[in-house]
Amino acid sequence: MHNKNGKVALWGNQYIFNMAHTLNDYLREVETLFKEERFIFDPKELYEPIDYTLRLGGKRIRPTLLLAANALFGGREEEVRGAALGIETFHNFTLLHDDLMDRSPLRRGQPTVYTKWGDNTAVLSGDTMFALAWRYFLRQPTPRLREILNCFNETAIEVCEGQQKDMNFEKRAIGDVSLEEYMDMIRQKTAVLLAGALKIGALYAGAPDGEIEKLYAFGLHLGLAFQLQDDLLDGYGDTAVFGKKTGQDIRDLKKNYLVLRALQLSSRQQADELTRLFGDAALDEDERVVRVMALYDAIGLKPSVEEAIGEEFRAAGECLGRIDADETLKAPLRELTATLVGRKK
Repeated sequence: MHNKNGKVALWGNQYIFNMAHTLNDYLREVETLFKEERFIFDPKELYEPIDYTLRLGGKRIRPTLLLAANALFGGREEEVRGAALGIETFHNFTLLHDDLMDRSPLRRGQPTVYTKWGDNTAVLSGDTMFALAWRYFLRQPTPRLREILNCFNETAIEVCEGQQKDMNFEKRAIGDVSLEEYMDMIRQKTAVLLAGALKIGALYAGAPDGEIEKLYAFGLHLGLAFQLQDDLLDGYGDTAVFGKKTGQDIRDLKKNYLVLRALQLSSRQQADELTRLFGDAALDEDERVVRVMALYDAIGLKPSVEEAIGEEFRAAGECLGRIDADETLKAPLRELTATLVGRKK
């Protein structure tokens, strides 16, 4: 249990003192970790893309969640630094390969690895990042290391399963993919990694299984909201702020939440037009984007998507509220949730 004075009872009879952290405290700690870590070794042709990827920045949400979850249950930050590096390295590995598979030219406003170094280097550097993630987890032994590595492994497998499902959708007509299927896919591809980061942080702290389950559910809802926001920003974001070209999912004919929800809300004529626009591979990509976005506006899609995002954020908040932990120590997680609501990038 936790009291309101920063005195944290570990799940036993020992006590430690834990100063309450803000979200910015954790973000600074994560940035310091990556600033101080060395990523370039020999051969430099293999490691330069890794260094480039890990120093592009980004939101660093997953290691921040890991640190905050660890502190929530009285853990020690020095015991989870390797895990924080590992979870972010794995996440960036998935982005590196994802960009290659999707042929995305930009990531965080900068050229993607395959556009700078080629496909083969992108594959090999990505594979190395996966191995490096394991090395980081093994850097700091802990009594629950087997559980932690099992969690990381199962999370990684689910992420890959989600990616394959996403690729499978590309071979199906938009009317053949249900919203339920899509939500299950993004649960695996995106949400389980946020939930897994939280679970790993809590495992390092020795949290009870019941509390870990609540924290994991919080992470799943947070991850679903995050991905739905990504889908919304792909259509309605500002490229200069978002860091990626808007409308890319439409160019790639991806079945994201926007088009699947639009089909539900559209008239028969609008649905036929959407199906035609996504089925005509010869159509100019920029023209497709303009015409699809015009249909979305005519359908009144944006408010419906924003409502779905809000529902996931509310569910995340409810899960966090049920966790038996000091409210002061929950504050960074609430702050992160609030920061993600209405994000522009």
